[in-house]
This record gives sequence, structure tokens and C-alpha cells, in this order.
Amino acid sequence: MTLKRNRSLLNSGLRIRHSIHNGVLKTSLLSSHNICSRAERKWIKPAGFDTGVKTYNSLTKQKEPLVLAQERIATWYSCGPTVYDHAHLGHACSYVRFDILQRILSRIFEINVIHVMVITDIDDKIIQRSLEQNISPTVLARMHEEEFKRDMQALRVLPPAVYMRVTDNIPQIVAFIKRIIGNGHAYVTSQGNVYFDTQSIGNRYGKLVNLGGIVGELGAQDKRDPRDFALWKASKPHEPHWESPWGQGRPGWHIECSTIASSVFGSQLDIHSGGIDLAFPHHENEIAQSEAYHQCEQWGNYFLHSGHLHLKGSVEKMSKSLKNYVTIKDFLKSYTANEFRLFCLLTRYRSAIDYSDASMNEARSTLSTISAFCHNAQAYMQGHLQCQPTEEGILWERLSATQSSVRKALADDFDTPKTVDAIMSLIHHGNCQLQPATKVDGQRSAAVFGAMLSYVREIMGVFGVDLLDRKEVHDSSGVLNNVVEELVHFRSKVRKFALSVEDQAPQDPHTGSEIQKRHPEPDRVPLLKDCDALRNNLAPLGVHIKCQSTIVGVTCAELRHSDRNLRTA
Repeated sequence: MTLKRNRSLLNSGLRIRHSIHNGVLKTSLLSSHNICSRAERKWIKPAGFDTGVKTYNSLTKQKEPLVLAQERIATWYSCGPTVYDHAHLGHACSYVRFDILQRILSRIFEINVIHVMVITDIDDKIIQRSLEQNISPTVLARMHEEEFKRDMQALRVLPPAVYMRVTDNIPQIVAFIKRIIGNGHAYVTSQGNVYFDTQSIGNRYGKLVNLGGIVGELGAQDKRDPRDFALWKASKPHEPHWESPWGQGRPGWHIECSTIASSVFGSQLDIHSGGIDLAFPHHENEIAQSEAYHQCEQWGNYFLHSGHLHLKGSVEKMSKSLKNYVTIKDFLKSYTANEFRLFCLLTRYRSAIDYSDASMNEARSTLSTISAFCHNAQAYMQGHLQCQPTEEGILWERLSATQSSVRKALADDFDTPKTVDAIMSLIHHGNCQLQPATKVDGQRSAAVFGAMLSYVREIMGVFGVDLLDRKEVHDSSGVLNNVVEELVHFRSKVRKFALSVEDQAPQDPHTGSEIQKRHPEPDRVPLLKDCDALRNNLAPLGVHIKCQSTIVGVTCAELRHSDRNLRTA
């Protein structure tokens, strides 16, 4: 039997190497030639609607025209979280990046994106964590699922058309596996496990990843080939399980995505996305079992992968298993959703990205520059900012050129860094002509600044950056408090100057004590009245300056800075 099995492996183009490790005989498979036959794995360009966008396709390792099966409709499936712990910033980076891509397709290229995301709510990690915490796997999964959805909402990630849980689709998964077995691409073992038979599809296994060299080990497992992977796992004591034709058990990891994507979109999928770490084995195995089920040459047309998030100075990705992660909740205590989106926009979605205070400060500074321009442009339009006559024609040309270059950049694999550069260049030229002047001659050019303002807000809105979001202002209350404190301190100094007009207060001739009344000189009274007006005007805005004393002729009270008697609503 062993000789027959070894002959079969040799015929498949693999060499066999035997070795002894810790007293156990192990057999390794090595490639006797490059098992990646490009002829058998050639990507088939879809027929249909050309979006005008080129995107990097992991199936071909190059940019390809994005062609959809249906006109202006993109079917999009993404791997969601395994809900056994808090979502961290590495997860957020991938979800925000793909959210930006979907927004670009929808808003810029007028594509209706139909997005489905799976929630993995049964898994080895979930079971292990539930045992550690002494709660049911279902309760643990639901708890972290809801937390994940709240985190995504806080980051302004648009929800998919539907979230689909693995445990809600067990009958569909069982039926999917039965058909793969019936098509001759899976086998059942004596232990009640079901494995996908990778040899049954020949050299078509490895569409995403070149599997040359050492590809695995044959140990004591009950599978035929080290590359084979579980479709159904026989149940173990104290684990959740479901009935199946092969006995009680639960789904393997990869089968859930193929089943759920196929249940919604059928035998053809436009776009599949996920982190680069999912390319192998997860997405590779999805492709194999989906094409085995549908008996088709190409199931998913485009595979898009986002780069890892690294802590600055580390080569390792942010990961729960490495315990080097920052939770989304903790992150949002220091930064805003807008700032995180700018952070993501400053790099290509498929590039690795370094997270640090410096990189976040760069994002914050970029956002601040954009916000300041919007404020100044609006002030200019309202007549609050007086400037010398502008070169209006040049600004109109810049705006038109920016709109063209932005669309071109986004059509080139969603190049957001180049897009941000174009926007910042437009803002720079706008700021150059928004220089305050005391004396203004000539006609104002409000219309062009209105057009620039609208476009900047619009393109930032496409990216999910809301420049008008009042919650962001509230979230930045620490900065606001510092500004208000400086304002109150300045007011206090002005009042002190206005009141210090007499070097020495007059004394009472009978007691010899100083008279507490202070009479400011007439030319200083307007300053004190302006201080009163400032206090009164701030009150409706939620800033309250408490009174301490009354000045003769002036109903104003001074706030001592050290008392910090101010509060913001």
C-alpha cells in the first residue's frame, strides 16, 4: 500500500524524502519541478463591463483592467473577523482600506458594490478562549461580534449588504461538502474527517501562491497528502458540534467562505478581498474548493490583498498571537476616525504600513491643513477674510487639473497617496492667494474658492473623511480646552492691564487702610467692556467664566487663570 501511494506521489511530480525526527518517521514532499504550471493556471479575463479602473490582481501579480460580469454592479466578498477577542488596529487598517476602495468605486466610478462579509463564530480559537473564560463559545462570539460592529461604525466603515455567520449556515456547508465529494475532489476518513483532495485538481492548486520547494509533511494525520485541508472536522469532547452524513463535527476553516459566497453570488465572483496573510492557505483553499464545487475554470476574477500594519521599527505584523496590538477602542481615545483614515490614505492599500506616533502626527497635520483651508476659504467667501485680488483664472485651471489627476490616480489601482498629493497641491495654491490684507482693492473671487471648497469636501467625503463632522470636534475636546484656556488667559491679561492704571490705591484718612475701589482711566473702560462682551458671548457657546469681583463702573469679573474656573459643554 505504501509503495503504491509513493508511486502515485512520484507520478504527480513530487519527490519523497524520509527522515527521522524525535524518533518519528516523517515523510516530506518536495517538488521535482516547478509544480506551478502557468498553462493550467492562466487567468481568464472576464467578459462584461469595463469599469475603466485597473487594479492589482493577486492571481496574475500585476494590474489588470477591472471588468465586471454585470454592468455597473460589483459582487464583492470579504473575510470578516474571527470573533474571539477585541479587534485591533491591524484589522481596522484592512477594513478601512477596503472601505475606501468600495467608496471610490461607488462615488467616483458609479459602481453598485454588493458586499458580503462572513463572521467566523466557530473556530479553534473561539473554543479555546471560551474554555479559558468558562463561557459558552456562542456567548463569546456574539459579544465580540457586536464589539467589532461598534468599532467599524466608530471608524465609519460602511456595513456590508449583509453579515453572515458561519453557525447560521451549517446545512449549506454540509451540502457544499457533499457535492465536492460527489465531484470526486474530497474524501472521508475512518475518523470522521473530510479532506479536500488537492491531487484531484492537479497543478491547478496554487493559483495565488507558487508552491514550489517543500510543501508540507506527512505525519500521523489521516489525510492522504500534506497539502490536503479539512472541510469537516470530527467532533471532540466538550466542543460544539452538528450532525452530518460523516458523523458529528464542525466545519473546517476555509469551507465557510466558499459556501457563503456561493450561496449569495453563485458560481462567479467579481472581487474577493482580505489581508495579505490570508492569501495562503485560506484564499488558495477557497479557490480550490469553490472551483471543485462549481466545476468551473475560474471562480473569483480578482483577489485584492491589503498590506500588513507594523509597529514602527518592527518587521512583525500587528497580531493578537504576538500580543503587539492596539485595540480600536484604545486607539480612538487618542486619535479620531478622520485622522486614521488620513493615515491609511497616505500609503497604497496593498503596501505595508508603519504605525507610530510620528506617522499619526503626519496624518493629523495633513488633516489640519485641509481643515484650515476649508475654514479660510469659507471665511473669504463670507467676507470675514480680506485679501488682495486673486488670480482667479489660475485657480480655475488648477482645480480642473486636480480633478482630472485625481480621477486618473484613483483609476490606477486606487492610488490614494497620489490623490492626497494632488489635493494638497491645490490647497497650497489656494492658500498662496488667501493672504490677509488690511486694504483691499479690486473685485473678490468668491466663486472659485467656493468651487475649490466644495471639491475638497467632496473628495474627502468619498474617502469617508467628514470635514463637517461635529463629533470630531467634540472628540478633540482636549485641544479645544487648551484653546479656550489660552483665550481666557489673554482676557485676564487685558483686564489686568486695563485695571493697573494707578500705581497705588488711595488710603482711607481715618483708618489708613487702602480703599478697595479701583477707578480705571476713561480710555481703558472700553477694554473692560470688551472683556465683559467676550465673557457674555462665550456663555451661549458653553464656555462660562465665573465672576469674582465688581469694578466701579464696570460689571465685569476677572477669572484668575490658576483657578481654572471654566467648563466646556
